[in-house]
Amino acid sequence: MGILDIITRAIPHIKKPEKPLTFRDKLKWTAIIMTVYFIMFSTPAYGVNLSTLNEPVLQLINIIFAARTGTLITVGIGPIVLSSIVLQLIQGTGLINLDLSDPEQKGKFQSIQKLSAIVIALAESVIFTTTGYVPLASPSYFGIVVFQLAISAIIVIYLDEMMVKYGLTSGINLFIAGGVAYSVIAGTVSILIPDAMGAIAAGGASALPNAILAFGPLFFAIIVMLISIYAYDIKVEIPLAFSQLRGVGGRLPIPFLYVSVLPVILATSLTISMSVWFSFLAHATGPLASLAHFIAYYQVTPTPTGGTSSNLVGGVLYLISPNFPLPYSSPYGIGGYPQYVSFLLTSTSSLYLPWGGVLFVPEWIHIITYTLMLILLCIIFGKFWVEMTGQSPKHVANQLQEIGWQVPGFRRDPRITENILNKYIPSITVLGSIFVALLAALATLTGAIGSGMGILLTVGIMYMLYQQVERENMLEGMPGLDSFLS
Repeated sequence: MGILDIITRAIPHIKKPEKPLTFRDKLKWTAIIMTVYFIMFSTPAYGVNLSTLNEPVLQLINIIFAARTGTLITVGIGPIVLSSIVLQLIQGTGLINLDLSDPEQKGKFQSIQKLSAIVIALAESVIFTTTGYVPLASPSYFGIVVFQLAISAIIVIYLDEMMVKYGLTSGINLFIAGGVAYSVIAGTVSILIPDAMGAIAAGGASALPNAILAFGPLFFAIIVMLISIYAYDIKVEIPLAFSQLRGVGGRLPIPFLYVSVLPVILATSLTISMSVWFSFLAHATGPLASLAHFIAYYQVTPTPTGGTSSNLVGGVLYLISPNFPLPYSSPYGIGGYPQYVSFLLTSTSSLYLPWGGVLFVPEWIHIITYTLMLILLCIIFGKFWVEMTGQSPKHVANQLQEIGWQVPGFRRDPRITENILNKYIPSITVLGSIFVALLAALATLTGAIGSGMGILLTVGIMYMLYQQVERENMLEGMPGLDSFLS
C-alpha cells in the first residue's frame, strides 16, 4: 500500500467544494466546463493538415471518444474510458485488491486510474501522430502536435473530474452529448440538405424520391431516438415496505436498461481503440507480416505531405469492428443507400491466413460477426459494471437493509431480499445489454446521422441528466432528504 499512498499524494486532484452546491451553482459550473470543452473542440491543433482528414471514417471514433480529430480535443475521453476498463479488469482479477466501498481506498483507486489515464493520453498522442491518424502539415510539426494533443487530453481528464465534483453529471456524458449534437446539426446542414437540393436540381421523375432519400440518415437517427426513449421507460417495480413505519411503502424500480448505455460505450471504445492501436501493423514486413495481416490488414495511402495514412480493411480485427473501407464508410459517402446496400451484400474483405493464402469474407459475414461480438462484449461489460458499481443484487439488498426497507410478505433479511433481486437484476442486465448492442449495431450499419450509436448514447445521457436534475430539485426543496437517500 506504500506505493499507492505515494501515487495518491503525487497526482493533482480537483478539490471538492467546501459546502454543498446549489442547483444553480452546478448549472453555472456545467456551463463553464462545457464552454472550455467546446473552445478546445473548435480549435485546430497547430501543425495538423485538416484538409486530408477523412471525416466519414472518423465520425464514429469521434463520437464514442467525444473527440474531433485534428483539433485540440483529438484524443477526447479515450484515456478516461480505457483506463477505467483496464483498472476494473485488474481489480476484478485481484491484482489490485481495494475495497471500493471504503472512501479512502476508493480514492486510491481513482488516483491510480487518473495516472493510467494520463499515461494512456501521452501514448495515444504519440500513436495518433505517428500512424497518420492525425495528418501533419509537415513532419517537422511532429513534436508540437504531440505536445498539444497530450496537454489537451490531460485537461479533458481534469475537466471530467471537475464536472463530477461541481457539475450536474459526469464530464464524459456531457462531452459525448455535446459532440453528437454538433455532429447532427453539422451533418444535416453540410451534407443532407445539400444532397437533397442537388437531387431536386437534377430534375427528372426521381428528383423528389432522391431528395427524400437523402434524409435517410436523419430518419434513422430519429427512429433510434424514439426506440431508445421507449426502452428507458420500461421497468420492473418491486414493492417495498418501510419496517419502522407501518403502512409506509414504496417501489424499487429496476429499469430494462439497468446499466444504461455504458456497456456499448465500453465495448465500442475497446474495438475502435484496437483498430487505432494496431495500425502500426500496417507496415509489418518479413516473417511477421502474415500474422500481422491476419490480425489486422490496413490499406496504406500516401498523404500530400509525404506521410501515409492507414485504413483498416481486413483481418480479424476488421471483422469484429464497425469499420468499412473507403468510400463505403457511410451511405452518404457514396451517393445514397442503393450503392451502400449493394456493397454490403456483394463485396468481400480479405482475411490473410498465417500459414499462407487469403480467405475472402463476404461483408454480410462481417456484419454478423461484428454484431455478435458487440453483443458478447456488451454482456460482459454490463455484468462487470453491475458488480463494480454497487448495483449487484447483494449490494442493493444491503442498501435496502441499511435504510430499513424490505419486501412485503418476506422476513427482513438481506439474504432473502438478495434472492428476490436475483430473479430480476441478472436477467435484466443481460437483456438490456443485448438490446443496446443490437440497437447500436442497427444504427451504425444504417449510417444514421451523428452516428446512430451517438444518438443512442445521447438519449441515455439526457435521460440520466433529467433524473439527476429532478433529484437536485427535490433535494433543494427537502434538504434533509439527501442524507436519508445516501
